[in-house]
Order: sequence, then C-alpha cells, then structure tokens
Amino acid sequence: MLAAISTTLQSIPEVQSAVAAGESLFLAGSREALSQLPAGNWIGGTIPYFMTEQGGLLAEDRIFVTRVPEMALSVKAAEYGPENLASLYRDAPAHGFTFVVLPAATEVLKTFAEKAPSFDGFLLRPVVGWVAGVRVDKIGKELPVVFNGKTGAVFEAKCVALHVTLPNNIMADMDIVNIFESQGGDVIRFEESGFHVTKCLVNGKSTNLAKYIAEKGIRTEFPLVGDYNGSSLNASFLNVDATKGTVDLYAPVFPGVDYHFAKPVADYAGAFADTLTSGKQAPAFACNCILNYLYGKLEGKKTGDITGPITFGEIAHQLLNQTMVRLYLHDMA
Repeated sequence: MLAAISTTLQSIPEVQSAVAAGESLFLAGSREALSQLPAGNWIGGTIPYFMTEQGGLLAEDRIFVTRVPEMALSVKAAEYGPENLASLYRDAPAHGFTFVVLPAATEVLKTFAEKAPSFDGFLLRPVVGWVAGVRVDKIGKELPVVFNGKTGAVFEAKCVALHVTLPNNIMADMDIVNIFESQGGDVIRFEESGFHVTKCLVNGKSTNLAKYIAEKGIRTEFPLVGDYNGSSLNASFLNVDATKGTVDLYAPVFPGVDYHFAKPVADYAGAFADTLTSGKQAPAFACNCILNYLYGKLEGKKTGDITGPITFGEIAHQLLNQTMVRLYLHDMA
C-alpha cells in the first residue's frame, strides 16, 4: 500500500496560501514565480517545463508543487556548496528521504555528478530531485537558481535540500524509468571521469570520440548507455565538435563502465506509456528530462499518468539524464 501525497501544478496565489499555512513544499517554477512566495518551509528551483495531466507544458506563471506528507516527523531545509556537499548523504535522515535541487552548469553540480558515488552514505538513504534550468531560448542569458524558502536565500552556485524524516511504518524508495537501451556493437570505455571527452577506447583501441561519432553518422539525440552494476544509465550529448575533436556531455562518464550507443526511439511518449505500470498509484514525486521533452516533442503529449517538473537533469542518488525518476512512499502497515 502506498502513502498518499499531493503533487500538482498550481497558481502563484495558491502556492502563496500553502506556504503561509505552514505546509512543507518542494517547488519548481520560473524565477519570477518563485520570487513571489513568502518565507516558509520550502525549497525550490527554476524550471518552466512540466508534465501535466493534459500533457507537456511550458508555463512561467505557475508552480509545480510537491507537498511533504503530513505524517512526516520532521522537515529540515539545508544548503550545500562544493566545499560541504560530501555531508549531504550523512545529513539525510536515517529513516526518510531527501529532496535536492541543484543549478545547472555550476561547480556544485559538477562536484555532485563526479564525486557523489564516493561520498560517505551514498546509496544508503533515498536522495531524489533534479537540476534547475531556464527556458531553452534563455540559456546563456539567464542563470538557473535555487531557493531556500526558510531563509529567503537565492543561490546561483549552491544546492538546497529538504531532509524529511518519516514514521517507522512509512518506507521511501525510488525507481528510474529509462526508455533507452543499448544497441550493442562496439564497446566504448573511458579512462577518466568527466563531462568533457576527447579520447575513449573503442573495443580497446584508443579513438577520438567526436570523430568516431561523425564517421559513423551516429545520432546524438540518443545517449550513451552505461552498464552500472546491472542498471542502465545515460550520458547524453550536449555538443559534439568533430573539428576540435571534443564531446561535451550532460552527465559524466566513468572509468570501468561499458558504454554503448542507445537504440533510436521513434515515439518517446509511447515509449514512456509502455514502460510505466498501468494502474499503479501516483508517485510521491516524479521528474522527466528536458531532452526527452525536446527530442520527443512532448509538448501537449502525456507520459502515462505521471506529472512533475521537466528538468535539466534528474537525481536518484546521483545525477542522471534522459530518464524519468519517481519516488514512492510505502505504508508498511
């Protein structure tokens, strides 16, 4: 049995009222929308894209609200920069979960993406959330930011978290919906971790990745898929420059992982609908990737019955992209 939780896209006055009423909230909206909220027990980050009951939507005058359930025993907002990010997992409640939102293209996100798997407490407690962004046509003109509603602080270079302690009978768990799978063929490996790649090993032979992609005519709207201990995780392409021989990624690659290019997906919305479990109760929180929204032309299209922000990266313990992430709360009673 799943514990109920409320997630919905609301008007700014509705969210103002919820904050004023003392509700604990995890919020996604434009900077203009979030800046109109009073101080309270909430955190949030900028994003104007959403999965709604009517389909994908761009809306800068509304806010997606995830309410922390009333049965939560405690809710604590916290801030982290690159210097103290390693304590995030230690600070997570022993029984509960942590919401987190990080601004895109920042040192704190780079630190989280590359080092989270080595942090003390990684994988022991559910850490779920997303990467804040801006309208695609405003990238480079506006900066994504995150908010600590408790203090009123707005950050361009820190992340914020909401640590939620649950009663013993409520269990939190997460799942990752990845519509991409390996197409097999050449095995790609990397000798160093990072977002910026020049060389790789293709079937053990040193190769320039950008030139390999150009020579093979590979479609880079589909990611590299890595086998992480049996789980398929994506490293999606930001930019490929065959002339300079460089590749920039939305998530880092890691040594010791076998990567393949993903099979093409013709119908993103249909692929998500086929993957999602029909009749399952709505998750406590969900988010989907902006790349799926853009490449899959998801505006106005439904991804099953799932609602939530469409983000510049997803968090399920670590940074992901071109996935959907869901958090569930199970009532063990």
